[in-house]
Formats: sequence, C-alpha cells, structure tokens
Amino acid sequence: MLLGLAGVAIFSLTLPFTRLAVGAAGDAHGLSPMFVALGRALVAAALAGAWLLWKRAPLPPRSALPALAMVAIGCVIGFPWLTSVAMRSLPAAHGAVLIGILPLATAVFAALLGGEKPSAGFWIMAMCGSALVAGFALRQSGGGLHPADLAIFAAVLLAAMGYAAGGRLSQTLGGQSTICWALVLAAPVLVPVVGWLCWRDAGQIAAAGAAAWTGFAYVSVFSMFIGFFFWYRGMALGGVARVGQVQLVQPFLSLLGAAVVLGEALEWPTVIFAIAVIATVGLGRKMQVKRR
Repeated sequence: MLLGLAGVAIFSLTLPFTRLAVGAAGDAHGLSPMFVALGRALVAAALAGAWLLWKRAPLPPRSALPALAMVAIGCVIGFPWLTSVAMRSLPAAHGAVLIGILPLATAVFAALLGGEKPSAGFWIMAMCGSALVAGFALRQSGGGLHPADLAIFAAVLLAAMGYAAGGRLSQTLGGQSTICWALVLAAPVLVPVVGWLCWRDAGQIAAAGAAAWTGFAYVSVFSMFIGFFFWYRGMALGGVARVGQVQLVQPFLSLLGAAVVLGEALEWPTVIFAIAVIATVGLGRKMQVKRR
C-alpha cells in the first residue's frame, strides 16, 4: 500500500504539470498536446532502454506481449494523449476529480482480465468512493460536463486497462521490467511520429517558455517512468484491486498540486470530500479480494 501511495503521489502531479506544459487555451508559450503526450513517452522510453541495458534484463516471454501491448496503448500513449488534449481547455482541478473514478475502472478491468475476484463489500466501497468524486466533479462544473470531459473519461478507461494488465504482469515479470518493456515496445511507433511533430511544431517548440519545459520534464521523467516503478511493484505485492483503491486520494492530491503549481483555488468543500474519500479507502482496504 505504501508503494502504491508513493506512485499515486507522483501521478497526482501529472495533470497540473501537463497543464503547465500545454498552457491554457491560446497560450503561445505552451507546447502542443500531442507533442507533450508522445514526446514524454519517447523520453521515458529512452530512460527505460537504458535501465534495461544496465540491468541486463532478459527479453520478456512471448506470452507477456499482449499485456505489454495493453500497457503501451493504455498508459504510454492513450492516457497521456487524451489528458494533454483535455488540459488545453479544462482546469487541472476539474480534470483531477474526474480521474477519481480510475480505481473503480481498474478494479473492473482486474476482474475482467480474470486475475482477481473482489468481494461485494469491496465493490460497494469502490462505488461509494467513485460516487463521491463523481458528485464532486458535477458540483464543481455546475451539474454539467465540458466537452473535454469525454476525453478524460476515455483516458480513464485506457489507463485502467493498462494498470490492470501491468499490475498482473508485474507479479511474474517485475514492476520495473513491465513498464520499461512497455515503453520500449511503443518506441518504434513514437520515434517517427515525434520526429514529424518536431518538424511540424518547430516554431511552437522554439517559443515554449521555461514553465512549459518544466512541466514536460516532470511528466516525462516522473509521471511516465519513475512513478510506475512504485505503482506496479505495489500492485504486484498487494493486488491490483486492493492497491488500486489508493487512487481514490489522487484527485485531492492533484487539487493540492494544482493550487501550488498553477495557483488554482482550493476550497473547503474539497477538504471535506477528501476526508470522506480517504475514509472510503480505509474501509476498502479491509474488504476481501480473492487472487487466483
């Protein structure tokens, strides 16, 4: 659980730093969402390749390729791209609360992939926590959803697929090897696309400010690489569904990050919802999760 919490703490700053990288709508000093999403994955893939060489890690077995592909599609490409697009028009705080449904989605994918069978009590706690963050999101947006919200929801589904597949694979392949091989697997697709983006967006890249590059550096090194070392190791030890519940505190850590990094407002209702969600996480930890 502590390893999972460390990973979540790192991931919680992803949206604030992504918004810093892409800038608000109309910001001439930000980077393009696609360059941020795919460029960060390519930087992380280079780090992953270096780590695999340093460790002299063996090639993954052929049976691991489907799960690695799901991690690459969901966590390496899909989630970064969709959230980068959404952060051009949504405040980081608003996007953070929507991502609060990620623990429930991760548990659903863990069950669908056949690795875990959460109890009824576990599902009740997961749904309560997700209902809390969904209600908070609707409250913040005045009862409606922005068009970019759909991108966030799609990103959540893709990330949940990658988390569940990667967490299960980590039990045999190891957490570090899982994310590193997924990144390396995605590299042949990323290299030509990022090269084309560098040519297409050369002017925008040259004009990007220090804040944009700071955001890009964080999501490349921490969100896309180091955070997964903690996250997948935690899920390998404690189970995808159970450790995935720690994600329920991520929206509120992201809200704090948005307040510090971007200066977005932090209100008392947020603190109240945070306490309620943390209590739900504590109850969810006590519920039975059968692992095959």
